[in-house]
Amino acid sequence: MLYLILFLPVYVDLGAQQQVRHTVSGFVREAGSGELLIGVNIYLSDHKTGTVTNNYGFFSLTLHESDTIEITASYVGFRSETKKTVLHDDIELNFQLKSNVLLDEVTITADRVEKLSESSRMSTISVAVAQVKNIPSLLGEKDVMKVLQLMPGVQKGSEGSSGLYVRGGGPDQNLIILDDAIVYNVSHLFGFFSLFNGDALKSIELTKGGFPARYGGRLSSVLEMNMKEGNKEKWHSEGGIGLISSRLTLEGPIVKNKSSILLSGRRTYADIILRPIIKSMEDMEGTDAGYFFYDLNAKVNYDFGRKNKLYLSGYFGKDKFYVKYKDPDQEYKENAGLQWGNTTGTLRWNHLFNSKLFSNTSLVFSDYKFGVTYDYKDKAEGQNYYAEYYSGIRDISLKYDIDYLPSPSHWIKAGGIVISHRFTPYVFIEVDEPVNVSKKEKDQTDGLESGIYFEDTWQPLPNIKVNGGLRFSHFLAQKEQYHFFEPRLSAAWRFRKSRQVALGLVKDISVPEFSFSIEGYYKTMDNVLGYKEGATFIQFDEEGPAEGISWEDNVTSGKAWSYGLEFLVQKKEGRFNGWIGYTLSWTQMQFDSLNFGKKFYARYDRRHDISLVGTFRLNNHITLSGTWVYGTGNAVTMPVSAYSAIEHPMISLYRPDIPNYIPYGYEVKEYSEKNNYRMAPYHRLDLGIQFHKEKKWGERTWEISVYNVYNRKNPFFYNIQYASNSLGQSSTILKQVSLFPVIPSFSYSFKF
Repeated sequence: MLYLILFLPVYVDLGAQQQVRHTVSGFVREAGSGELLIGVNIYLSDHKTGTVTNNYGFFSLTLHESDTIEITASYVGFRSETKKTVLHDDIELNFQLKSNVLLDEVTITADRVEKLSESSRMSTISVAVAQVKNIPSLLGEKDVMKVLQLMPGVQKGSEGSSGLYVRGGGPDQNLIILDDAIVYNVSHLFGFFSLFNGDALKSIELTKGGFPARYGGRLSSVLEMNMKEGNKEKWHSEGGIGLISSRLTLEGPIVKNKSSILLSGRRTYADIILRPIIKSMEDMEGTDAGYFFYDLNAKVNYDFGRKNKLYLSGYFGKDKFYVKYKDPDQEYKENAGLQWGNTTGTLRWNHLFNSKLFSNTSLVFSDYKFGVTYDYKDKAEGQNYYAEYYSGIRDISLKYDIDYLPSPSHWIKAGGIVISHRFTPYVFIEVDEPVNVSKKEKDQTDGLESGIYFEDTWQPLPNIKVNGGLRFSHFLAQKEQYHFFEPRLSAAWRFRKSRQVALGLVKDISVPEFSFSIEGYYKTMDNVLGYKEGATFIQFDEEGPAEGISWEDNVTSGKAWSYGLEFLVQKKEGRFNGWIGYTLSWTQMQFDSLNFGKKFYARYDRRHDISLVGTFRLNNHITLSGTWVYGTGNAVTMPVSAYSAIEHPMISLYRPDIPNYIPYGYEVKEYSEKNNYRMAPYHRLDLGIQFHKEKKWGERTWEISVYNVYNRKNPFFYNIQYASNSLGQSSTILKQVSLFPVIPSFSYSFKF
């Protein structure tokens, strides 16, 4: 049966060659900037056929010879453009779409249903970058990951977390790609913000399931983002000033209509604001502490003509937290720091062999590092000590992909990738001069990952589309080899103009303009990694750091099950628009070495998850926006009892003034099952208002937003405290710790 699926397209195309056919191909760009547009719908209304542009703005349609054809290019946020031409030979037809300013202001929803109704893929969300900028957020920081967390099937972690928990999976099970480069850690400010600057992004697409064969290596989702190329026609700038950070993007031509550059940077200045406050505190004399993050996106490209284009892009980002102390006499100083960061670089070459065959070759570098440092010097005591711990992942990869479009009913993709991994679970460096200690311990593993794939999106009938493919994956590490065959198959049947069935239902309602979708899923996950109880990568004994710690000793593998139902209603047009998303789900895990081998609910198992998102365009100058979210509380492990270790001979635990006293640090806690307690439900309301005004030099926007309007005290974690009353009776209290109260913020943005 597999052979039939793979070779039937060839048979169909051979039969079609009996008629005279020609190919229309070209690129779709944004008018005024020359930016290539991804996912533009290209269709012939009379022939009821069409395609979409690939990740580099290229499209190809092979049609019957005709004296006249009418082709339309349509894209959310842009005015559609229609061209008529004669088709007596292969021709090139390019489009320049003009931005629809009004639509950009009022549409906050992703173009999910428009693509879905013509595709064989469900579980896919394409997010408009303009949408990210309209939704109110914490401290005014517009965040791609926070918007994705508002979609059904995608859950947030704890308060302020930027991680994605997709259909029961953890953040480590997501493949996150920026211009073909894998990004391993997407967090700024300990997870409260993500590292993706919306001003530098062109497209955002999240795939929650049914991955095409070109993707592999992850269980839960694929998040693919592409950076803007830079304006090829004129210089353009935009930026913003907020409470904790500012950003600036500059783009323009190097050679007009041929080459361009994009530079986009962002930095927080919390450390600069807090530094004089810390120094002015009496008990902080001599202390300097702070935190900052920055990121920089850069991209240059050169267009050699229709057949060849070259791109070089990169991301550079870093977070740093530090505490420094120095006594007034300069005799003693102590420094501690925590830092992490990502560096990526991508060199891509697009080549057009002919009007039906397109290729992309990418050479990619990705590096993530996390580090902790500590050092002190005491001249009086003659002490000089330094310690450093860090871990990281470094990848160098070569990737080759081809798109072959033999006819409107086939879109064939094939390619391969080779990745050289260098995993560094830990490196520990210690220098202690008085005792002549100087050592460096490193745990490092090299691995080689490769994969080849073939997939075909085939439309055998006008109402049916099938995506079938096969991927072969191989991994080599520590002389051990692993290989997998991964068949892929998804299908869609459109039984009316506006409905689709593919393990779910999509329906458009024209009056009023609503779209509705419901989708169910069930998935099992094998070889899921989890930390053992008490896992650590740094251990100490009486003589200092213990040696021989292996990362394999800290983890265990098991299974997981996740299933649920996702519901989405969108209003896409008009002065008021937005969506309602609801997810009902269950996620369980099982490890032989955890919870006595019994199943338990995952920490982020969330029975109910609700998101309400809306914007209202009051007039051409004022836009109102709001979000309300609700989620079942996380599952956490709490002790069921505790008792004193009174048999310890060196510790006096008796307190006559407090019966049953248990001193802090000398208690034994007893647990029943893992994740046996539910935190309180999470819910929050955010509101925002934007004031737009056109200036002679461009456009400016003032935004005022309020995070957590009704001051909900959402749980961040719990701890156990002990208290006693006036009668000497003790009691145990479960104390909830919350992070963010109501937080107002404002920001100023500009474009010119």
